[in-house]
Amino acid sequence: MAASGDKHIKRLGLTGSIGAGKSTVTALLRERGLTVLDADEQARLVTQEPQTLEQIGAAFPGTVQGGVLNRAALAAAAFSDPERTRTLNAITHPRVRARMAALEAQGVAQGAAWIVQDIPLLFETGQEKNFDAVLLVDAPLGIRLQRVMQRSGLSREEILARDARQMPAAEKRKKATITLENGGDLEELAAQVDAALNKLGIRLS
Repeated sequence: MAASGDKHIKRLGLTGSIGAGKSTVTALLRERGLTVLDADEQARLVTQEPQTLEQIGAAFPGTVQGGVLNRAALAAAAFSDPERTRTLNAITHPRVRARMAALEAQGVAQGAAWIVQDIPLLFETGQEKNFDAVLLVDAPLGIRLQRVMQRSGLSREEILARDARQMPAAEKRKKATITLENGGDLEELAAQVDAALNKLGIRLS
């Protein structure tokens, strides 16, 4: 638990390009007793809220029917150009951040000394300044493409288009505190996670 009177919670950001393996790293961190908050999970919950759905439906007609969001239709509409993506982000991001802040406060109340926030677009949204350190998960493009195609059914072209909307991996590497190379097996990745936590001085319970 955090020491009594220690009011500064330390924040560890976790990010990575599509198919890099963030979910695997999240599982490893949780196994080690760390509190990990998932921005994607909170975004899914946000898009189930009536007020959010109303705004999305108004901005992207036809994507909300009977109070239910058609995620495929929204993706097609919102990611067709940067301006429409910004419109969607303006609706959802503030709500996601509010949820993440509330969950962080809950973690602090429970005695967590470090809180990990898993945020896919951490660098793209300029949030690195909010963290004491940032872990980047990366893997060769070919491996990332294979992983996403196997799990999602998306085509190579669709995945490449989504990847192109993110900051290039080389630029993310320059900004990250530590980069985890996830091109090998789970045991190798776990060893890198342990080394990273040790380097950052994160003591596990």
